[in-house]
Amino acid sequence: MSIMATNNYSILLPVYHKDKKEYLILSIESMLNQTVKSDDFVIVKDGPLTEELDECLNQYASNKDYHINIVALEKNSGLGAALDYGLGFCKNELVARMDADDISLPTRCERLLELFEKNPDLAIAGTNMDEFDEDPNILVSSRVVPSTDEEIKKFIRRRNAFNHPTVMFKKSEVKRAGSYSSNGNIEDMDLFSRMMGIGCVAANIPESLLLYRANKDNFKRRKSKLYRKSTISTAKLKLKRKEISYGDYLYVFWGQQFMRFAPNWLLTRLLRKKKKQKNAK
Repeated sequence: MSIMATNNYSILLPVYHKDKKEYLILSIESMLNQTVKSDDFVIVKDGPLTEELDECLNQYASNKDYHINIVALEKNSGLGAALDYGLGFCKNELVARMDADDISLPTRCERLLELFEKNPDLAIAGTNMDEFDEDPNILVSSRVVPSTDEEIKKFIRRRNAFNHPTVMFKKSEVKRAGSYSSNGNIEDMDLFSRMMGIGCVAANIPESLLLYRANKDNFKRRKSKLYRKSTISTAKLKLKRKEISYGDYLYVFWGQQFMRFAPNWLLTRLLRKKKKQKNAK
């Protein structure tokens, strides 16, 4: 029986106390309304939440048709730790990632499942995504990533080749690569690089199937000391594991120095260079 016929995929979504209830609802609803439904929706509470968020999650969990399993960490441990913990509760081999403030288009999971059905060797797949500030009907830019396995393995030497909230992966392959780490703010880049390093087969659908909430806080995070240190330390680990060359490492190092001192207006132009010419449908 095919993957799509059995709804054989899990959803993994982390939540922490700074997430907003109205954004979380949009995120959850977008996954519940996928054209191919999941039979296993794991939501990880990354430490204690606000009363408002807890009440929201409990309302969803009370509906047994949603197949929502809420698990919790005692204290806020960061995205990598929360995802690694939640992965242990996912009952299916295929796992779709989701964040608490983004919106998946209805066919996102169906399209990814089709990709896995066509290629049994595939370990991880994602999509492009469109960005918005506050109104998801007004798109401001797109994040385009390489689509073929060869392109991805080349691209990831210097930059992340996946849009993390869009990915679906095989749980066994993520575990084989060492799972998520707690490496600052780029635990996804570290994991995906390790997966490529051990020969995992990858792909991205060259279409935007997720709406990403990209506001001014994203630029602050990209310019933060923690993000810069995490990016450079991950590049050092990749160099040590012989996944990249010294030239690749220098590219990352000096790129982070540029990010540190570049004014926000310039970063906005560089990071949002692919403008959308029309509103979302």
